Amino acid sequence: MVNALINKAYYLRARPQGSPAQADLQLVEEPVPSLQAGQALVRTCYLSVDPTTRVWMSDYPGYLPPAPLGAVMRALGVGQVVASQRPDLQAGALVFGWTGWQEFCVADDTALISPFVPLPEPLPAPLSAFVGVLGHTGITAFLGIDLARVLAGQTLVISGAAGAVGSIAGQLAKVRGARVVGIASGRAKCHHVVKDLGFDACVDRSAADWRERLAEALPDGVDVDFENVGGEVMDEVLMHLNLGARVVLCGMISGYDSLGTDAATGQKAIPQLLMRRASLHGFIVLDHGDRFQEAIEHLANLLDSGQLRYDETIVDGLEKAPDALNLIFTGANTGKVLVKVSEPQEL
Repeated sequence: MVNALINKAYYLRARPQGSPAQADLQLVEEPVPSLQAGQALVRTCYLSVDPTTRVWMSDYPGYLPPAPLGAVMRALGVGQVVASQRPDLQAGALVFGWTGWQEFCVADDTALISPFVPLPEPLPAPLSAFVGVLGHTGITAFLGIDLARVLAGQTLVISGAAGAVGSIAGQLAKVRGARVVGIASGRAKCHHVVKDLGFDACVDRSAADWRERLAEALPDGVDVDFENVGGEVMDEVLMHLNLGARVVLCGMISGYDSLGTDAATGQKAIPQLLMRRASLHGFIVLDHGDRFQEAIEHLANLLDSGQLRYDETIVDGLEKAPDALNLIFTGANTGKVLVKVSEPQEL
């Protein structure tokens, strides 16, 4: 059965200059290889689409090496084991791991950053949640809020507040009793962030007077900045820091298209960290594997109790993966962006 299968996969052919172009990725059809001892075949169900994908496409030094040219584009995903010659991954099992932008992945753990992990049976949430609120996205939000030492009564600002991580992080801060101010693009997103997610305020980044609106929303300054955007948004938030404020640096998506080029720009308000005696803490979710289970249990309990909700923007079909990535950088998504590749099947 395995030998008769055809894999569809996106290969990275060139480093994008600015926004990824059609020629940078090539969709290829190729036979699925025969399984060897110690290997399993995973059919991708959902691909995670993340801002860091754009960083991996470049040759900019990051927390992982650049995605190799001529190889399947790197990505996390959830899938189903359809055939196996390894005892830890049984056929039919649902798993999480580095699937890549492809329909089928041979899992042998020799070239992977981390091994595939079986998901719990039965699933406590929809399968897509395990690359979102109960996966690396939710864990990132949990870690950032915890590392920032958010306390009741403090003011927290979250840029990218309607995005995958920001939307969860703000709700986690509200559970701790903080006052949460979001920054998002568009009136509809801001309304959603306040009305549905429970933020105290949200500033429309696309409004001409967004700086004035941000100042109005921060009468007592900023105790914690949960930063996802960077650029001029981060600069403006830094101008409102209180003494001893904490900045947790989760992402700087506004500059990812120009990393490592002459077009790259730096932050202009960094001196405020000195003036306000503030701390800046960059963190990467992969560094905290020992806390994943703690984070997932906490997030699952909040979901069960109705204290946490999540949004998904699901794009149907592997062929549309580049379009899904573009949604993040144009701000056309709400919450987590996913590509639905297939449905789990009875084997």
